[in-house]
Amino acid sequence: MRFKPLIITVTATAALLSLTGCGGGGNPALGGIGGDSVATGGDNAYNGTGDGGPNEGTLDNPTKNGGVNGNAPKNGTAFQKLPKAATMAAAARFVNGFTNCDPIKAVPLGGSGSSTGPDEQFIKSATVIERGTCGSRGRTSIYMIKDPKAFQTAFKAEIAAEGGGNPNSGIVIGQDFAMGSESSDAMSALLTPQAGLLMLNCHEGFTPPSGYRKEPALVKGCVLTDYYVD
Repeated sequence: MRFKPLIITVTATAALLSLTGCGGGGNPALGGIGGDSVATGGDNAYNGTGDGGPNEGTLDNPTKNGGVNGNAPKNGTAFQKLPKAATMAAAARFVNGFTNCDPIKAVPLGGSGSSTGPDEQFIKSATVIERGTCGSRGRTSIYMIKDPKAFQTAFKAEIAAEGGGNPNSGIVIGQDFAMGSESSDAMSALLTPQAGLLMLNCHEGFTPPSGYRKEPALVKGCVLTDYYVD
């Protein structure tokens, strides 16, 4: 695609860019916050860490201060049940709980001093307010989003402009952040029930196999799904 730093997954193995079992009871460890599991090795490794800034959850209460998955209603829509981060630090820790995302490195929105290129135009229309890379060789990207509906609208328009691509791919999203990776294993790790993220798929006629989710997105013509094939 034209916007490779942002949406690589739409055409290949890369990409751009609740946790109560998608609405179930209780608050399990979210992305390593409050968890004690540690694994190593590869892009699918994780080493969950602890609490962060004032807008994030705590070890004892991951949803405090509107942290990851904060205020997600148990009976809300699929989108409303998605994890919520509020800060890049919280989003990175969440992702790192399921696939390697340490350390997180900031990437200027204006690239090399320019804010008029095609990538930057998309970022502006999609209301991306912050971006970073993490994981092995920076292969995973995280984007913080101001307006999720505007983001989904921009993503849908980009899919249409580029003529489609892989119909079983898209972009992994939470309520206020999006994630993508050059590693298909990393992408898949964030779509498990334990992670609770979903993929925004805006391909016309997309139909996953039976047993996979296909929920309404915020814009017509797009769906939220846990089905992804590189």
